[in-house]
Amino acid sequence: MHQVPSLVVRTPDGKERRHPLLKRLISVGRSGDNDVVIDDPQIPETALHLQREGDRLAVIGLDGPFLHNGKRKARALLEAGDVVELGGAALSLAEPERSAEAEAGRDAVVVLDRLHAFSRKVLGDHPIEEVLEDLMDTAIELTGADKGFLILLEGESFRVEVARNGDGTTIVDAAGRISDTIVQRVVDERKPLIISDALRDERWKGAASVVNLKLCSVMCAPLLEKGDLFGLLYLGNDRVASLFEERDLEILHIFASQASLLLQNARILASLRLDNQELRKQLEGSRFGGILGSCEPMREIYRKIEKVAKTDVSVLLQGETGTGKEVLAQEIHRRSHRKSGPFVAINCGAIPESLLESELFGHARGAFTGASHTRIGKFQAANGGTLFLDEIGEMPPLLQVKILRAIQERAVTKVGETRPEAVDIRIIAATNKDLAKEIREGRFREDLYYRLNVVSLDLPPLRERGQDILVLARYFLETFAKEFGVPVKGFDPRAEHALRRHSWPGNVRELENRVKRAVVLADSALISPEDLELEIDALEPTEEEVGAILPLQQAKEEFQRRYINEVLARNKGNRTKTARDLGVDPRTIFRHLEAERAAGRLPPE
Repeated sequence: MHQVPSLVVRTPDGKERRHPLLKRLISVGRSGDNDVVIDDPQIPETALHLQREGDRLAVIGLDGPFLHNGKRKARALLEAGDVVELGGAALSLAEPERSAEAEAGRDAVVVLDRLHAFSRKVLGDHPIEEVLEDLMDTAIELTGADKGFLILLEGESFRVEVARNGDGTTIVDAAGRISDTIVQRVVDERKPLIISDALRDERWKGAASVVNLKLCSVMCAPLLEKGDLFGLLYLGNDRVASLFEERDLEILHIFASQASLLLQNARILASLRLDNQELRKQLEGSRFGGILGSCEPMREIYRKIEKVAKTDVSVLLQGETGTGKEVLAQEIHRRSHRKSGPFVAINCGAIPESLLESELFGHARGAFTGASHTRIGKFQAANGGTLFLDEIGEMPPLLQVKILRAIQERAVTKVGETRPEAVDIRIIAATNKDLAKEIREGRFREDLYYRLNVVSLDLPPLRERGQDILVLARYFLETFAKEFGVPVKGFDPRAEHALRRHSWPGNVRELENRVKRAVVLADSALISPEDLELEIDALEPTEEEVGAILPLQQAKEEFQRRYINEVLARNKGNRTKTARDLGVDPRTIFRHLEAERAAGRLPPE
């Protein structure tokens, strides 16, 4: 036991009470939030701070001076026998005394120190098995046990996850070394349990497992997550009776309470690391150069790109806004013999008509007001490489003629000059408009259309790309989490469901922006539909499901499938809790998820 000083508080009625000074900073005042509460309306809510400074104790007035040995002071060093007057109360420092609370405080500090070391290992790049073994070794060290078991619940059954000897070795045949009777009592009562001498304890000596194992000292504490039991810490010594005291049980209880949180984090992080490994494999399998996606429409585009990239023919990319037309144009350039040349892009719809000709073809000095020097245009800048004309459908009719002439003659003339310059470029154009309709309505030249549309690639909208939505979302999440240095690790099941159900009018660009915003603003490691600002109805049917009349058995199966998904979403993907809520074996949930993945409704693990 350690010696600690005490603060003696003497009230006007002559009563005294002692407060062991266990903390480095102690507050004194009227408010119930203080460490030392003095119920006196004359004093402030928080009047003083007592602060350790080495071996000495400083008194600091927070609301004006106080009386120290009869003198007004704002700060004083308090020694044994000194008196501080506060309202009608007198405070003094008593001689150090032996204190059980101090011993408990010391033990708590040791526990917290071990938990801190354990948390560093959780957050480090360590295998989950190593983290759990370290947890068990720490619990054994703190309590003096010679063996320890980490037991996890799976539905109504138990599984020994980690079993360790006091020397740090793994116990073989772990399930046969614990008392089912003791474990069941802790599961039923959700309270820590200590047994000093099991073989002589009237409550336990008749239990077959206790007799067969010849148990002596046993402690067992529950591991809880938001009130739900998910495991136990079981510690024992078969050679020494009465090894554990109540203080040891308190230590184990403190350790188990904090370790529950860390253990859940360790399991989540381990799962996320596996998810990230699978994500990287999935990304590699879905990647075509700089493009992500493996749905059949995208694979058909990849096959065409491999053929067309080797030639110099013009390509027209058609698709809704935000589908990634420029990314495809860059990929065609990278796979062509022009890859060492420049890739130059211009958005024909973002530049005023009065400036667009100069941007495309360049201008001579003095060609117009403000033209203070000669400047090349995008055509000349792309010489030897690829020119990407984005939003070609916004090109004014007059410039369409000049673009057509430049493509035909492979030469351009700067604004303000008459001498043409030869250019060696490949043209890739893109539009979100229906150019055939534009031609019929006289807004786009048919001859230019056929010059640009030697090969046409139609990009599918994101809503038609199925599993690609989640592949892209995970890629953006990993990219932005690393860029912004935030600890966001993945999407919860509700968010994945919402991502699949959203119509994505802004396509890939909208997905990228939503994920970026969610990564920046999310409050937890898993992004929710609320973070993505997406609404979700967990049982909302797909279009092909609406109005369908199914055989009764198939309808029952479909309802069960959706209902399990709904409960999983509510439990944020926790399979064990879902099984417990539904009253089924956890293997039922695992089989359900495997069926969902096989049907393509969930990403592969």
